[in-house]
Amino acid sequence: MDEQVLRSLTKWPNVPNCFGWLALDRRGQWRMRDEYAQENQLPGNAIQHVALNEFISRNYAHDTLGRYFFQNGPQRVFIALDASPWITRIIPSESGTQLLTQCGTEIQPEGALSDEKGNIYIYGMLLQSIADPIDEKVFHQTEILSVALLHDHDLDLFADQSKVQEDACSFRGLWHWDNERLPIEPIHSAELSQRFQFIKAPIS
Repeated sequence: MDEQVLRSLTKWPNVPNCFGWLALDRRGQWRMRDEYAQENQLPGNAIQHVALNEFISRNYAHDTLGRYFFQNGPQRVFIALDASPWITRIIPSESGTQLLTQCGTEIQPEGALSDEKGNIYIYGMLLQSIADPIDEKVFHQTEILSVALLHDHDLDLFADQSKVQEDACSFRGLWHWDNERLPIEPIHSAELSQRFQFIKAPIS
């Protein structure tokens, strides 16, 4: 969380929260959703400004209710999630392959999930900013279990690393990652938010 953002919370307390105007899509893009987009259930415009994308990513957090938001100075802008709170890519690095989210944070994977639509989700430990339930000006950096949708560009690479068998409308099997064999389990997409305690469409 940026220091200037934390200072603004103290300087301008009690600024009304914002709902419906920002979304995270399935490819990890932040999208602005004006009134027309909201009324017509459109995805909104992907934010292309590099510095703004980085600012949102640095100040991305969630509260104890499981609502994710962007702390925009003193204002809390709650985010509609197309799929999950995090979108991840498989990224090669000098020290080996990493799983990095849309915010550039690393996931330490514990397993994968496959839903009825063919989506793959990675779950594991992830360092996150969590708003204090008593004092909204305080944030705690905590590593907790969370889930991220695997970007569709990496599905072939994931398949190359995995051995699966069909299970009803989904798959189960093993995923070979960093010399480990991690489980791939089936899940229904409707169960995801309850299992990992996040709210896809926060409302006021």
